[in-house]
Order: sequence, then structure tokens, then C-alpha cells
Amino acid sequence: MMLSDQLTWGSLYLGVCFLVEILFLVACTILLRKFDNRFGSRSLAVQAGGMITIALVFIVLAHTIQVWMWAFIWVHGDTMEDWNSALYFSMVTYTTLGYGDIVLEPELRIFAAFSAIAGLLAFGLSTAYLVALMSTIFKEHLTEV
Repeated sequence: MMLSDQLTWGSLYLGVCFLVEILFLVACTILLRKFDNRFGSRSLAVQAGGMITIALVFIVLAHTIQVWMWAFIWVHGDTMEDWNSALYFSMVTYTTLGYGDIVLEPELRIFAAFSAIAGLLAFGLSTAYLVALMSTIFKEHLTEV
């Protein structure tokens, strides 16, 4: 794959990863509002624990889907022969661990780096979402006390 192709396709898949992350966080926010309305009278532990659990489930699902998307690319692009290697490589790259035990051909390395960029940005967005959620929960409940 030429450099321009790597940049084009990498940017496209990065955009799809952003879309997945945003859709899951928006869906999570909608569900949390419903949860808050139904369980607003419960104790802080139940309400905060429930809301954080829901958010974590959505975040883990969003990241899992993105790792599977990258694995799909590696398997169906004939870069990796089996799903086990593709999932492992996707997870290691997406989480930016980069063990280096699986190394791609030079013509795919920049494209693969987009997986790391997607992971970095998605983890950053997820972390910011959780911090904002917890700040809101505790701010509301601590001012009541």
C-alpha cells in the first residue's frame, strides 16, 4: 500500500472509530438520563454505582468493537492468517502497548499506526467522559449533604 493510500484509508478507519465512540457515548448519555430519572431517589452508592457501571459497559463495548474492526481489516486484507493473531495485534496496537512480536510489512506500518491513534484518542475521550460523569454525580450529591 502506498503512503497516500495508507494515509487515506487510515484516516477513514480513524473516522469510523470516532463515529463508533461518539455513538456509544451518546447512547450511554441517553440511557444515563433515563436511569437518573428512575433511580434519582436512591442512595448515592446505588445511583453513582449504577451510573458508573452503565458507562463502563458502554465504554468497554465501544473499545471492543473498535478492536474487532481493526482485526477484521487485518484478516480480510490478507495481512494476517487467523483471527487470533489479528485480534491480538489489534488489541496490542489499539492500546499502544506495541510488544513488537508481530511486525507488519513496511508498506502497512503507517496504516497500522492509525489503530494506535484511534486507541489513544478513544481512551482519552472515554476517560474524559467518566471524569465528567463522576464530577457531575458527586457535585450534585455533595451539595445536597
